[in-house]
Amino acid sequence: MLVWEGGRRSALAWGKRVAFGVGEGGVRGCVGARGHACPLGARVPARSTGARCEECARLDRAHSVAADTVADDPRPYRVYLAWFGPGMAKVGITAVERGSARLLEQGAVCFSWLGTGPLMAARRTEELLRAALRVPDRIAYADKRAARASLPATAEERAAETAELHARAVALSGWPESLGREPFRPVDHVGVFGLTGVRAAVGEVAELVAAGVVSGELVAAAGPDLHLLTERGVVVLDTRLLPGWGLVPAGGRQLTVPVRALRERAGARAQDGLF
Repeated sequence: MLVWEGGRRSALAWGKRVAFGVGEGGVRGCVGARGHACPLGARVPARSTGARCEECARLDRAHSVAADTVADDPRPYRVYLAWFGPGMAKVGITAVERGSARLLEQGAVCFSWLGTGPLMAARRTEELLRAALRVPDRIAYADKRAARASLPATAEERAAETAELHARAVALSGWPESLGREPFRPVDHVGVFGLTGVRAAVGEVAELVAAGVVSGELVAAAGPDLHLLTERGVVVLDTRLLPGWGLVPAGGRQLTVPVRALRERAGARAQDGLF
């Protein structure tokens, strides 16, 4: 689902053509913070996934659990273990009321809950597990995209690494008493994301540009990424590149924005640009 300024929504379905362009002379402006327009009317870089100037980004994070500026949130939280591909797992927290929305937003291929409790207990557990399991709290989207090209074929194989990490996690001492541990129940998102049998992506949109057009058939979607079948093959569009632009309908079938090669997995040889 794409949500446009003013509240209009565009439903996305497999096989639907996604087509839009940037007007002639268009520039990307800061989207502001917390429902307010940017007081500076600042421009932001086309390749930024934040769409905010430094001042608005600071204001937007001023009351944020992710930025550790909220310590008195009374809602219960869950600690989760998310997996994005071989050797790519992370721990994190999310409010219980959000269900699995946070995992879908991040493009987690497989995940399992680890425990539930108050915010600060969940945060302490997150830090404990990150250190003990030697897993990060963030994984770059470029690495997630690269991993989607070589995912194991079955849900059981995709859950294997998560199962091993979960077993190590619940066996650790030092968990806060107020955080209850949860059994391993893997949730697989390959079907939800439409990744079964999808052709590997050949590149990703690097940025939008004035008078540029994006056009392609939606074949998969994971987190903010739309996998579009274009005249060049499957190209990934990170929808976080869209906010701040004035977009217009496009009727053509060409892709006329810069596209770069997907990053190879860590340790692999760097590629030259494809386009």
